[in-house]
Amino acid sequence: MVKKTVVATLCTLFAICQLLAQKKELSFLQAWGQDASVTKNINQYIGWSDAEHYLEKDAVDQLVYKIDVKSGQKEVYEPLPESKKAVFVKDNDIFVRDGEQDAIQLTISPDIEEKNPTLSPDGRYVAFTRNNDLYSIELATKKEMRYTEDGSQTVYNGWSSWVYYEEILGRATHYKAFWWSPDSKQIAFMRFDDTHVPMFPIYVSTGQHGYLEETRYPKAGDANPTVKIGFVKVAGSAIIWADFDEQFDQYFGQPYWSFDSHSIMVQWMNRDQNNLKFYAVNPQNGHKKETYDEKQETWINLDHEERITYLADNKHYILKSDRTGWAHYYLYTLDGKLVNPLTSGDWQVNALETIDEKNKIIYFTARKENSATADLYSVDYGGRQLKRLTFGDYTHQVMVSPTGKYFITSYSNVTTPVKVALMDNKGKLLKALADSKAESFDSYNLGKTSYFTIPSDDGLFQLPVIITYPVDFDERKTYPVIMSIYGGPDAGTVRNTWKGTGNQYWAQQGVVQITCDHRASGHFGKKGVALMHRNLGKWEMVDYITVAKWLKSKPWVAKNKLLITGHSYGGYVTCLALTKGADYFDYGIAGAPVTSWELYDTHYTERWMDTPEVNAQGYEEGSVLTYVNQYKGGLRIMHGDSDDNVHLQNTIQLVDALTDRAVPFELMIYPGSRHGFSRSKSNYDFRERVRFYFQYLLEKPVPDDFKR
Repeated sequence: MVKKTVVATLCTLFAICQLLAQKKELSFLQAWGQDASVTKNINQYIGWSDAEHYLEKDAVDQLVYKIDVKSGQKEVYEPLPESKKAVFVKDNDIFVRDGEQDAIQLTISPDIEEKNPTLSPDGRYVAFTRNNDLYSIELATKKEMRYTEDGSQTVYNGWSSWVYYEEILGRATHYKAFWWSPDSKQIAFMRFDDTHVPMFPIYVSTGQHGYLEETRYPKAGDANPTVKIGFVKVAGSAIIWADFDEQFDQYFGQPYWSFDSHSIMVQWMNRDQNNLKFYAVNPQNGHKKETYDEKQETWINLDHEERITYLADNKHYILKSDRTGWAHYYLYTLDGKLVNPLTSGDWQVNALETIDEKNKIIYFTARKENSATADLYSVDYGGRQLKRLTFGDYTHQVMVSPTGKYFITSYSNVTTPVKVALMDNKGKLLKALADSKAESFDSYNLGKTSYFTIPSDDGLFQLPVIITYPVDFDERKTYPVIMSIYGGPDAGTVRNTWKGTGNQYWAQQGVVQITCDHRASGHFGKKGVALMHRNLGKWEMVDYITVAKWLKSKPWVAKNKLLITGHSYGGYVTCLALTKGADYFDYGIAGAPVTSWELYDTHYTERWMDTPEVNAQGYEEGSVLTYVNQYKGGLRIMHGDSDDNVHLQNTIQLVDALTDRAVPFELMIYPGSRHGFSRSKSNYDFRERVRFYFQYLLEKPVPDDFKR
């Protein structure tokens, strides 16, 4: 009996060895995800044409098809003609094109660029800015109307000040700060005055003499722009100013017009960013009425993310707020009365997908089952009948039909390539639409990727991590580690999704790759994020050091080859790791790092840290410069010399401190690059990153594959 068992075991082991021996290795291009092998191209599912037809873009012929949910009938999709009208700027002037017709030039001012041309809802007018003043033009007559007269180097009408563009209204606005009323008869706009905002110079080295690019950039503790909110009638009128004191230290968020254009909801926040108010403002006289008042001990986000969604009943709106310590939805009347919470509990909502107003049901995504995944849920207006509509331990990206009756989900996890399914609002699978897993998937020898958690040092949190192990991983061997992080507040990067094969090259080279998040990265709600208040850099390092200690406790991790890398906030954390955390990290590659928080802008920095005046200790303890005497290991720093977000000044001050201490490090300045490096510089940066990994982690020459 024993002999039979031994023989059976040996046979099993022999079969496994044979199976492994038969598996193919990914080629160089395949390992970088540039050649289909493990996965295959599938059709794209891009939305819904109506409540009963979804849109599918064919991977072969690239045509978009309209497909009937019930019958499966398929026809080429032709969008409605009225959706094709577009305005654009060419050679500094505005043009309009209607469908396939020739473009019509609307303005003639080739020496002065018009910016952000925006059609009115009725399609009759285009609003735009020119030389920091607000204008419109009527399409039929080309009659131009100028609404403001005081645009200048420091006064901008309908054009954002830099800090509003970067932090509040968002980069997607392209500096636009004006909004059409639904009836196309009025325009609301913000007027910014940067007179007292300090000027930050960026030296551009182009040409013989170079030049200075100057931006009004308020750093932590500096004066912010003063802001007014004005209203003009499209036909022309005196400006009506909303009844706010522009000299008060305050912020304004994106305004929202009412359905009937009779009022506009303005978001107001104090400089401390812990008091948010909504005001209903009458555009006819500027009078305001407070309709909402929220206070938090730490901060409230005022940015371009979804906060308010108006219902078509013209009586209610849905508010997203994290005032309980977790982001949830609330139903309000237009005059600011809370009807009831729609969701609650120790979990986070993500985004509203569709609202079925007829049946009074909302459909939304949330991180309820696991903070590293996303699912679709429905709940009624009373906050009852909460239902999970998706399935499994996957991250779901959904597109819900206009009525909420059906949805398409693209789902995956770290071990499952993307699949696509059509489902109904009961959670019933109607049809499996696509599977990106190639038939040859199981024939390749891949490094295993796993999602799990590591307990924090104090035992209060389970820190999420994703690890890709080397191909043919053997615990008796030792491997270098690359830890990729970002680290900003509520900005976690650990998501249980398919990662493609782009991580397989380093797995082939025998490198462990890990992504991890800390307690304030959003996995534990606003309660977790709030721990960062007034002490950026503290909990990030506490938890990343915990992960580093966990790694180095493993016999298969090389004791002196743990590299941490990140860009922007991740660059800041990387620099901290090689100074404050240098006993635990051996190498670092830092892109465009903040090195001391008084060097970054008011709105972002003060949200977490308050001002340097009232939190001097927090700024000192959060600065990389405070810990340069502890620097050891090998640090590479990269920065674009035209970075208008995290100024090169940050890196220069760190370089100054390191060189004064005569310690070795690498530095690369990318001329002409902003916060993201230009394409040619990114290619060079990639090759240098490869060189760094081979030189310090693998201790061998860069293969010829990278030279071709």
